[in-house]
Amino acid sequence: MDKFRLAAKCFLMHDNKMLLLRRSSTDVQKPGIWEIPGGRLEIGENPISGLKREIKEETGLDIDVLHPFNVRHFTRDDGQIITLLIFLSKSMNNNVVLSSEHSDFDWISIEDCKNKLNPFFHDEVDIFNKLELHKHI
Repeated sequence: MDKFRLAAKCFLMHDNKMLLLRRSSTDVQKPGIWEIPGGRLEIGENPISGLKREIKEETGLDIDVLHPFNVRHFTRDDGQIITLLIFLSKSMNNNVVLSSEHSDFDWISIEDCKNKLNPFFHDEVDIFNKLELHKHI
C-alpha cells in the first residue's frame, strides 16, 4: 500500500439536494458511515477526471465538477496519509446505481444533512453555507 494518496470527493447536488452514500459494513475504513461520494485517485491522475471516474464507479452518475472548495489532510485508521480535495459538483439526474462499496444512498437537503452525514464532513457543510455555494449550482 502506498503511504500517501490523493483523494477527491464532492458535494454532489441535484434539485437542491445533496447525495450521501453509506459505506458498506465490510469496508476496512469507517464501515457503515454516511459520507459524500468520491475516493482515492490513481497515482498521477487528474483530480477532476479522477473524481468523475470515482462518482461513475460508485453511483453510475455523470457529473459536472463546478468548483473546488476545501482541502483536508489526514491519516486514515490504516496509517495511509490522505490529501483530500473536496469539490462542488452537480448531476443532471438522480438515478443512482450503487457499487458494492456502498450499501445505501440518500438525496438530502443541505439543511438536514448534518443529521446523517459523518461529522468529519460537517466543516464542509459550514463552508458550503457560509459561501452560499447553493447559488453556484
